[in-house]
This record gives sequence, structure tokens and C-alpha cells, in this order.
Amino acid sequence: MNLFELHQQEQTLREQMVSFGRSLFERGYATGGAGNLSVKLADGTILATPTGASLGRLEAEKLSKVTLDGEHLSGDRPSKEVQFHLAMYQANPEFEAVVHLHCTHLTALSCRADLNPDNVIRPFTPYYVMRVGKLPLVPYYAPGSAEIARDLAALSPSHKAMLLANHGPVVTGTSLVNAVDNMEELEETAKLMLMLDNQPIRYLTDDQITELERRYG
Repeated sequence: MNLFELHQQEQTLREQMVSFGRSLFERGYATGGAGNLSVKLADGTILATPTGASLGRLEAEKLSKVTLDGEHLSGDRPSKEVQFHLAMYQANPEFEAVVHLHCTHLTALSCRADLNPDNVIRPFTPYYVMRVGKLPLVPYYAPGSAEIARDLAALSPSHKAMLLANHGPVVTGTSLVNAVDNMEELEETAKLMLMLDNQPIRYLTDDQITELERRYG
């Protein structure tokens, strides 16, 4: 890309982040100043939501721009949680965007004591398998702790979604659009799981999961 194309791509992604942030906020996926978004630019730098910023009131020109090493280049100061976004990008170069929310159903699920840490949600819809695959649980650490970045980086080479215990989900994608779509599917799956609590569930078989992974993985 030449400089003009790089600038145009950055402006498009800035506007996209503002639009998605507002949409997530207005639909109740985010409240107050909780949650953060980031996306990788063509030059390898990262565009991220600023510290304390409400996803419903983002401003394109104030979004934080940082290097993969965490150097703040422009815009408002980035969220303290940008460090785990950067660790994930470094651990898996295929990630193009990261979405972290405190959405209701996934956050509620993250507080349960009976979760399988290897895969919090046993597959019962094909779309969960197609968009997420598996959802490992990261142990509880205080927000901003270096251990969160460490554990997410360790999982990133083989997972595109993780659940932070007593905190909320972190979901990636091949674009910001894809990451948001993956997050929405995951939140809907958690909602269904909680609705079906104590009900007999027809889980997908290993063969059905393998077939979905073959077709869409």
C-alpha cells in the first residue's frame, strides 16, 4: 500500500470501530466504560479504544494508536488492557482484531464455579463450532494484571476466543467485522446455555463436531 491507501484504510477502520462500538453499546453488549476493541492496521500498528472510553461514545480522531511493542503513537491514552491485545497479536499474527466485552451472559457464565477450563461451553449448536471452536477459561486475575496477557498469549496460537474468569470474554477475528460477529455468536451461545440450565440438552457428537471442523475450520 502507498501512503494514501494506508491513510484511507486507517480512516475506514476508525469509522468502523466507532460504528461497531456504538452498535454493541446500544444493544447492551457493553455498559459504561467497560470493554475495549482493537484492530491491526496495514502497517502493523494497532488502533485501540482509549482508557475509560464508553464504546457508545467513541470518537474516530481520539482512538489510540500504538505499536505492537506498546509505544503510544497518537490519540488518547490506550486502555490498560491493550497490553493483552498486543500479546495476542504477537502470539498469533493471523489475528486482525480483538474484542473484549463484559456482555451479560458470558460474564455471568465466567462467574460459575462448575466450568470445564478446557472448553467452557460443550458444543450444542453448529455455529458455536464454526465461529469459536473451543472456549478455554483463563483463571481470575485483577484487571490489568500481566498474567492475563501471559495466559491469553499462550492460548492464542490454538484458540480464537477465551473467557476470563469473573471478568468476561476475549474474542478475535480475521477482521473487525469477523471478530464482532464471532463475539455476538458466542454471547448468544452463552445465553442459550444459561436458558437450558438443568434441561436435557442434545449435544453435538464428536463425529458431528469433526465434520464441522473439516468443513469450516
